Amino acid sequence: MTLTDGAGCASCDGSVLRLTRELVDQFTSLWWEGDASFPDLDRSYSHREHVEREGELRELVGKLLLELEAPPETSAQREQAETRVGEAGRRFARLALDLEDSHLDMLIQGGFSREARTFSRLAREFDPQIPTADVLQANRNVWTMNGLQRMLGLPIEVTPSVFAYSLLYPYTDNYLDDPLVSEETKVSFNERIGRRLRGEAVAPANAQEERMWNLIGRIESQYDRSSHPQVFESLLAIQQAQERSIHLLRHGASPYEVDVLGISLEKGGSSVLADGYLVAGSLARPHAELFFGLGALLQLADDLQDVREDMKGSLLTVFSQTARRWPLDGLTSRTFSFRTKVMDCLRAITVPDAQPLVDLMRKSSLHLIMDSASRARHLYSRKYIRDLEAHSPFRFSVLRRERRRLERQRARFLRLVDGGLGKD
Repeated sequence: MTLTDGAGCASCDGSVLRLTRELVDQFTSLWWEGDASFPDLDRSYSHREHVEREGELRELVGKLLLELEAPPETSAQREQAETRVGEAGRRFARLALDLEDSHLDMLIQGGFSREARTFSRLAREFDPQIPTADVLQANRNVWTMNGLQRMLGLPIEVTPSVFAYSLLYPYTDNYLDDPLVSEETKVSFNERIGRRLRGEAVAPANAQEERMWNLIGRIESQYDRSSHPQVFESLLAIQQAQERSIHLLRHGASPYEVDVLGISLEKGGSSVLADGYLVAGSLARPHAELFFGLGALLQLADDLQDVREDMKGSLLTVFSQTARRWPLDGLTSRTFSFRTKVMDCLRAITVPDAQPLVDLMRKSSLHLIMDSASRARHLYSRKYIRDLEAHSPFRFSVLRRERRRLERQRARFLRLVDGGLGKD
């Protein structure tokens, strides 16, 4: 299947919802065109290279743990700590992704870090009780939206819509993913927020809804509904995708009862598609296809990373549903193939300043899938994991050990991050 090359408006028929359905079908077809045999991953690492890189990794983790032992107390100490941690981050990026200075300078000096701090400060002002983990979760989407701004040649900044959308969905996602909230309550909530997104005057039912309604109002302050209907249609598209994702909680459903793949692609794709509309107001078709594809790919990588938890929680994904009966070898190879097709969509990005970001996305998306697979190694054949590990800059056992060293200090890490959030 060939992706559309036209440059016309992605929603000339006035319906982002219809566009979303087209893209679900389009990327579902791309998925099934993929190859289930072991992927051609190009770069491989020798035993000596593994040992050398792993030594540096252990050293970097050790330095970070030392920072956690004595968190900064003054602004001067905080600046010094940020410099040290930043340099350690540069070294890790070179080790793990073979990044060059142009990639790192883009992230550190190109406005991404600045706007992450700006968002964190604004989030604290909006909700002083918001957990640090939720701010970090929301900041992931800020980075995504800032990346789309760079790719489209727009200024990198936290606009009202960037702020509102990035903070809105930690609230809604966490609520809808909470197993203690009944399906009936979730359906009722989705109906109410859907009416609010359509512009209806729906009074908030509680303090949580009041915050969400406030965030939607901030988007309305930037985009007029009559002149930018696509913006609000894109929000409805992700909201409807979330409605359908409730069906993924059906314990024991067969592959023929629930369209698990389609729902997953729609949920992930419509989320980043909405990012695009919220930063640009409107999108050309190639950009819409790219952003939807990136979101779909990220959703698949997240589902692979969480496969063991999803199996325990009876959440249906293509990986959790498969892993109960078969190894994940072929499914993961198909995911690598899907990634290649999505990366082909990056040809739509012609902004010269965006090319380091494009290169970074190609590198990081490959390692994201590889790392997700390494976390679920027991769900693969030994040969597949062994072959995959040869293309990783670190052996998977070493990654697990260093990750555990850091996870044991999670509380201290969050306190360290919390001390720097919102500090300019």
